[in-house]
Parts: sequence; structure tokens; C-alpha cells
Amino acid sequence: MRIGDILRKETVGGMVLIAGAILALIWANTPMRDSYFALRDFHFGPTLFGVDLNLSIGHWAADALLAVFFFLTGLELKKEFAIGDLHNIKTAAVPVAAAFGGVLVPALIFVAIAAGSGGGTELLRGWAIPTATDIAFAVAVLAVIGSALPASLRIFLLTLAVVDDLIAIVIIAFVFTDDLKFEYLGLAIIPIILFTILARYLGKFFAKRAWAAWLILLPLGILTWIFVFGSGIHATIAGVVLGFCVPVKRTDGREGIGLAERFEHRFRPLSSGFCIPIFAFFAAGVTVISPDKGSGGLLTDPVFWGIVLGLIFGKPIGIMGSTWLLTKFTKASLDKDARWGDLFGVTLLAGIGFTVSLLVSELSFGLESAHYEHAKVAILAGSFLAAILGAIWLVPRNRRYKEIAARESRDDDQDGIPDVYQSDDK
Repeated sequence: MRIGDILRKETVGGMVLIAGAILALIWANTPMRDSYFALRDFHFGPTLFGVDLNLSIGHWAADALLAVFFFLTGLELKKEFAIGDLHNIKTAAVPVAAAFGGVLVPALIFVAIAAGSGGGTELLRGWAIPTATDIAFAVAVLAVIGSALPASLRIFLLTLAVVDDLIAIVIIAFVFTDDLKFEYLGLAIIPIILFTILARYLGKFFAKRAWAAWLILLPLGILTWIFVFGSGIHATIAGVVLGFCVPVKRTDGREGIGLAERFEHRFRPLSSGFCIPIFAFFAAGVTVISPDKGSGGLLTDPVFWGIVLGLIFGKPIGIMGSTWLLTKFTKASLDKDARWGDLFGVTLLAGIGFTVSLLVSELSFGLESAHYEHAKVAILAGSFLAAILGAIWLVPRNRRYKEIAARESRDDDQDGIPDVYQSDDK
């Protein structure tokens, strides 16, 4: 229980994620690099229901383990739409518009660089890589460097990242599906319906008995995943769909925590402590230092610069620009506690594109492409620079908010009234 509580903390989840990526980078750039790639590329798995599941470990991590992360994303999205910030259109309008701007501008920057290089349509396949913001990573960095910043900034970043992920899910589902097999898609509907009915009408049963979800709902989830995988749609979509099938509110009509929130609390440690770090470990391993390949054309690859510049410049420009336009020409406005200077720091952190960006890069170019290797380096470099720039901007502002809070709570005469509310005039 103690370990679970620790892994539910955003800062811890982000640190474990970073640790997995760093370990992979170190291993992939040592003389023992071949053992890393041999492990990542080791294949295993059966054929079930006519679906070939003989996949590499790296493939299992990207398709199966990441489905757990997307299941939690589905739970969070549904909760936001049902009772959260996305429920009220007036509250959600600004970060939602910001999310679309933060997707559009990085994509345009990538396309402009790729098209300008004359590299052809192959390079253009990577247009979606710099569009995603990593929820766990970005929110964890904000939690570490911005503990005294207005809470509205965290809500803005979280809402933006959630909508960002929703857009990424749509892109993965429709752009990266080449050969759709409707028979498997039809078969997937059966366990999805059963999952929905059980979660709806036995919510109290699953809420009280943790083992029941593993014994009853997990097999239905696995079946859904297999059929979605077999249909040609990226299998992580199965996680999102099942997440949306879990009721947010209590089904008995009483007040209290619904099954979606209970599942999110229950499975968060599994995602942040195992699934995401393992995915990061097998996705982030790229040989940067190689006596055989040198830089391998890294710095001359338009893919590298399209991703880095898209994350570092595209995200802030897109988010700030769309936010300014919306607040300028409509009745929408920023939260009263937020300042434009604070928001700019958050837009820098939104350039941290890790988990989903790595997944999209694999879907864009394939494991064997040199562009895929360069894309991974670009994602790591761009995300690292975005985190550093965000910290440089926000740490002084966070310090200023701490000083203001300390001044407002100061009570030297110990009369129970903060001194800031007392006049020096006699």
C-alpha cells in the first residue's frame, strides 16, 4: 500500500519515467548496446483467434503496456467530460482551444521543415510527432518547480494535456490505420458491451472487491485488446474505449466516488510504476554515441529539427496564440489567478512530448528507419530543453509567489491577524 501511495504522486511517476529513459540511453550507448537491442527485439507470443501475437518485447511494451496508460487516460477524459473542467464549456474553452493550437503549430513547423528539405512524402509522415504533450512528465515537472504557483495553472496544463491526448488518440486511430479488418472490429464489440454492462450494473461489487476486476473485467479487456489489434487499429485505442465504458458517477444514485475514480486510484501505480517506465525503457534506447555510425546524419535530418523546433517553439506559439485570440475576440478569459507570464512558462512545459510522441514516431517511420532513431533523439532533446526552459522561466516566478504568501501570512505580534491586513497608522 505504501509503494502504491508513493507511485500515485505525480513527481514520483515522472521521475520513474525519466529514470527508465535514462537507463535505456546509457545502456544503448555502451559497449554492451547489442544486448539492449537483442532484449528489445526478442520475439515471443502465441496466435489467438487468428491474430498473430508473436511480437518483440519493444512491440509488446508499445502496444500492450501502453494500453494500460491509455485506459487511465480514458478514465480521466470521461471524468473531465462528466464532472470535471471539460464539463463546463466556459471553463474548458480556453485550454481546449490552446490544445488545438498546440497541436496545429508544431505540425505546421514540422511540415514546413520537411517539405522545404525536399525529402519527399516519407518525411512528412512524421508531422504528428511534435504535437503531443506528455501528461505525466509535464505535470510532474510543474509540481516540482511550481509548488507555489496558482492552482489554476496546473488545471490549465492538465486540461490542455488531456485534450492533447484525445487529439493524439484520434490521429493514431485514423491516420495510422492502413488495413482495417472489420470482422475483428465487430468481434471487439462483444467484450466491450459485456465490459460496459458489468461495470455499469456491478459497479459497487467491483469497487469493494479489488480481485473481481482482475478476475472478471481483465479477461474482457484482453479480448478487446486482441480483437482491436487484429483489426489493424492501434491496440492502445482499446484502452481508451474501455476507459470510457466505466461509469464516473455512482450507479446507485448516491453521492460518493464512482467506479472510474476508484479504478484510476487503483491502477495508477501499475501504470506509473511499471507500464510507462518499461515502455520508456524500450522506446528511448537509441545509440547516439557510436564509433561505427558517428552521428548518422542526425543533425542534417529534417525530422530531427522539425521535432525539436516543433516542441520548443511550436507548442508555446500555438498555445499562447490560440489563447490570446480566444480571449481577445470572445468572452472567454483566463482564470483570475493566472497571469500571462505564468501561462507562458506552462506553454514551455507543454513542449515536453515523450510517451505519445515516442509512440507516434514508431508508427510514423517504423522500427527499422533511421528517421525513427533520429526522431527519438529529437523527442528526448526537445523534451529536455522544454523542461529546462520552463524551469528557468517559472522558478523565479514560483519564488516570488512564495515570498508573497509568506508576507501575507506573517503575524509578528501573534494576534491571530496577518500583519498585511493591519495598518501601521495609529
